[in-house]
Amino acid sequence: MTSTERNFVEGKGQYVGDMRRPGMLHLKIVRSIYARAKLLGVQGGITGAELKALLTSTGEGAVAGGGVVPYPVLAHDRVNYVGQPIAGVLGKTEAGAEDLLHSVQVEYGPLKPIVDPEAALRAEPIHPGTSTNVFAEARLGRTFAEPKGSLVVEDTLVNERVIPNPLETRGVLVEWDGSRLIVYGSTQSVHGFQEGFRESLHLGREAVRVVQMDTGGAFGSKGGVYPEYIVAGYAAMKLRRPVRWIETRTEHLQATEQGRGSRAHMILYADRLGKVRGLKADLLIDGGGYSAGMGEFSAPWIGSQLAGPYAIPRARVEGRAVYTNKVPLGPYRGAGRPEAAFFIERMMDLLADELKMDPVDVRLHNASANAHTSPLGVRIPPLKPFLRAAAKELGYPKLARKHNVGFSTFILIPAARPGESGRIAVREGRVKVWVGGNSQGQGHETFVKMLVHKELGAREELVDLEKSDTAVLHRGIGAWGSRSAMVVGGAVVEAARKVRDQVRRTRGRYSVKILLEGSYDAEVFFSPKGNYNSLGANLVVADLQPTGLVRVRESRAYYDVGKVLNPAMLESQVAGGSLQGIGQVLYESVAYDEDGQLLTASLADAGLPTATEAPTKFLLKTPRTRSDLPHGAKGVGESPAIGVPPALVRAIERQVGRRLRTTPLRPENLIAR
Repeated sequence: MTSTERNFVEGKGQYVGDMRRPGMLHLKIVRSIYARAKLLGVQGGITGAELKALLTSTGEGAVAGGGVVPYPVLAHDRVNYVGQPIAGVLGKTEAGAEDLLHSVQVEYGPLKPIVDPEAALRAEPIHPGTSTNVFAEARLGRTFAEPKGSLVVEDTLVNERVIPNPLETRGVLVEWDGSRLIVYGSTQSVHGFQEGFRESLHLGREAVRVVQMDTGGAFGSKGGVYPEYIVAGYAAMKLRRPVRWIETRTEHLQATEQGRGSRAHMILYADRLGKVRGLKADLLIDGGGYSAGMGEFSAPWIGSQLAGPYAIPRARVEGRAVYTNKVPLGPYRGAGRPEAAFFIERMMDLLADELKMDPVDVRLHNASANAHTSPLGVRIPPLKPFLRAAAKELGYPKLARKHNVGFSTFILIPAARPGESGRIAVREGRVKVWVGGNSQGQGHETFVKMLVHKELGAREELVDLEKSDTAVLHRGIGAWGSRSAMVVGGAVVEAARKVRDQVRRTRGRYSVKILLEGSYDAEVFFSPKGNYNSLGANLVVADLQPTGLVRVRESRAYYDVGKVLNPAMLESQVAGGSLQGIGQVLYESVAYDEDGQLLTASLADAGLPTATEAPTKFLLKTPRTRSDLPHGAKGVGESPAIGVPPALVRAIERQVGRRLRTTPLRPENLIAR
């Protein structure tokens, strides 16, 4: 057990919610009670009339909020989703601030909201000054005529929205020392936070410092800045007092960016042997009230992956993202990868059913023995040998005749570029390490210590992984997109080798004793050059009960992760991600009524799997490969969230005896009719 892990076990973690400062004020946010309305008047607190800032969202796939429809930090003329921040109030205690919420008077002019993305295509524009609710479009691949004599299979598939729900909700504490804003945050990216605060509050680079506190989970929801953070920063500067904002669970369910929210109409053209000759898809993204976050990025990103890992010669994808009166769409574990895999894998199963073929055989018919580039621009590793090995290693031939088994395969495109920063400093006999994308629970400390020990020889107990800090690292990206073991690990290795070279240059030779007696410092930005897309496969065994409830018995995985840095870490990533994939299929969703009011306003409503819903057996196998990175690793964190959902839906579908198209699968819809 590392020192950090021991602190968590002993209750000694330092989260934003644990922090106290003399004179600290507590921020609470007045939120819209309507999904769509004019703001006729706001009296009291910090309002949009005073704080005329726009939100700049950073993080995986996010875009600035100052586009065609700017995203105001505090709404000032209209509100566009339930929970949108309107005003902020400050109290000496959290309870005192909560009481002050009632002192703010808001006058609304309610408008009819648009909740369904299909309806948004035809409805009047949500935002004045725009001519349509479509705010992003993508056209990928080339148009083609229907191949003659093809078997045509088509379907419309849906991933409803889900809420990230990390154990720790969002939060920041902000101080202003007269020249610099110091932000202590629960974050996936200190440099992303720094950029967001700078741009929203019009501050210079050196005027914002961000320190990552212990972060209790994120799953994509803490990569960029949110309105509440900017209000806290503004208040700290205005009053010259520390200001802390901690999100309640209710606020998280209501106002934190949600994931998934995509539907696709898919058409496959195939021959009678199961070989797909062409693919057409129409993709629709529920972007929510503003385009910041994943909305603008989703259509081309998901669309590019709709051919999956298969050798499909022709493909044409048209995608659109539309405004709806919901919280903006954001990244959630996988961030577009699970959606694309669900859509193509469900179509491969449909094709197998139409031809009365084994689903793995259909996939093998569409697998290439060579690396190739898909017609949508994705580089695909050789699938055929991998798929054959996966079926064997997961025990598919033996289980294939059972009706409670589902299988899927997928490609993982990690967010390896542009790379990541790392710094190693040797001081007073200890090795200090900082990285640009630090842990939110994934256990970075374990592999960092291991890599430093391997490169420098220093005992792991002498290595300290410090909190990410923009004052210590000049540049950094963040922790998301299955990138950490790859690029953080690469940065640590490169920095360690630079330190080793420093020792040799100054002392003429290298030894651990010489290293620890001296003072050395090296900072690098590691930029990988190759292609690190990797393949994965999942097999799920699940039992459907007469009540419509589902019990997942086994979750098996075969993932190409390159060189395994730490088997226990790998297993924990796969177990946790598998449970999230199961949650998306069986338990979790976001539901709104026709007025845009959130119906899933508690954990009991939104659904969340616990240990009692976990499979009784996890099996993980990996091929013996390594990447060309200095430590040989590949990505894995998002893999189970990509591969488990389509495999689980297939396992249930075979027992229901009818086509299943949507996640989540609700028990009442699974009961025999």
